[in-house]
Amino acid sequence: MSYRYVGVELDVFAGAVNWKTYAAQKIERFIGGRVLEVGAGIGANVRFLLNRRVCEWTCLEPDPDLAGRIKVRLLRGDLPPRVCVVAGTMASLDRSLQFDTILYLDVLEHIAEDRAELAKAVQLLAPGGHIVVLGPAHQFLFSAFDIAVGHYRRYNRAMLLALTPPGCRLEMSMMLDTAGLFASLANRVLLSTSLPSKQQIALWDRVLVPISRVLDRATAYRFGKTVIVVWRWHSEASGLALRPRLQS
Repeated sequence: MSYRYVGVELDVFAGAVNWKTYAAQKIERFIGGRVLEVGAGIGANVRFLLNRRVCEWTCLEPDPDLAGRIKVRLLRGDLPPRVCVVAGTMASLDRSLQFDTILYLDVLEHIAEDRAELAKAVQLLAPGGHIVVLGPAHQFLFSAFDIAVGHYRRYNRAMLLALTPPGCRLEMSMMLDTAGLFASLANRVLLSTSLPSKQQIALWDRVLVPISRVLDRATAYRFGKTVIVVWRWHSEASGLALRPRLQS
């Protein structure tokens, strides 16, 4: 049976240009070569993260309808020819493939077995490559919205570090969107809406995100409603590190 994404928020958040630009600036230095974006949705992240160092960008999307929307965008020329789409999961990819960057952008929280997922990812990671995870922070903010879009959990830094894939080392971790943290807390306590409106997203993106840029820097990126962790698959001085193999 094919996978169907239960959320309906992708189009709403696709218009959050300030946020996507801000988040992209924090992770762009880790993105290059052959890139795999897991759970690419409707392909909304590509234009913010695709750079000259990227030679190929694979959008992996398990929902066939969403994958179909990316294909339509490719046919229309909305996405560059360096982009391709695969409808499926990690199991759909050739195990001989290697990627320099593997992205989980607001995706890992949708996967029940997150540790097993990252273990699969490292099997496709090129030596020296990066795994980048960006996701919603703080379980105390878990709300009707999280339930509506199929989140299993929200993360904090310690939770993600505990998931460090075999053979990987932490390269970077930070929290973003301090202003959004307080807005999300207000929604959790006062409103509990299952899906923010376009007007609410526009207000957050145009007003709160610029405020967060200032607050995040002032607080040394220790607070926020979004957590980012980047790992690097390392090589030993004497040669490539032995890559742990998954049990079949």
